[in-house]
Amino acid sequence: MTLPPPSFGSAGEHRLQQYLGTAHRAARFYDQQVRPHLTPEMRDFIGRQAMVFLATADSRGECDASFRAGPPGFVHVIDDRTLAYPEFRGNGVMASAGNVIENPHLGMLFVDFTHHHVGLHVNGVAHLYRDWDLRSIHPDLPTDIAPGRSPEMWVHLTIEEAYIHCSKHIPHLEPSPRPTGRDAARPKDSDYFTEPRTTHHPGLP
Repeated sequence: MTLPPPSFGSAGEHRLQQYLGTAHRAARFYDQQVRPHLTPEMRDFIGRQAMVFLATADSRGECDASFRAGPPGFVHVIDDRTLAYPEFRGNGVMASAGNVIENPHLGMLFVDFTHHHVGLHVNGVAHLYRDWDLRSIHPDLPTDIAPGRSPEMWVHLTIEEAYIHCSKHIPHLEPSPRPTGRDAARPKDSDYFTEPRTTHHPGLP
């Protein structure tokens, strides 16, 4: 039986499906699970999430994975084909946003670790907007997302596909208050993964 050309997925995954004999299973998944827009259930799911994992790549295909977090709803669903999330002041590197300038394809993975133990992939084309520019287009963007902090910019995503990440192997995590005060035995973030620096004094051995 010849399958119709799939409407979702990359050429590479389709070739591998043919090689491994999974094309029929994959076709069922595309048909039953993958959508070119957000369903009402997906929109509700995103509105409940307090974190998301990001995948970007630059124009040469060099990849970067990152993470964003905020109060539930910090990723704002504009409509069933569009969402946006804020970028706040960080370390100044702008790795994810910089990749979007070169290559606008963005992958997002939302995972519910605490209740239903399911994930949602959202892939699409991203553009960067300054806060006031996006608000002039979408005045219903949330305000005071992080008290005392204002977005430097927004990442605006036009959705191309959205689909489930099944619950198998997603661990259960229990939310707990973040400890107050600093653990003296814990290195500062800026030193956590760095090697100790040695100070060189000219003229000394």
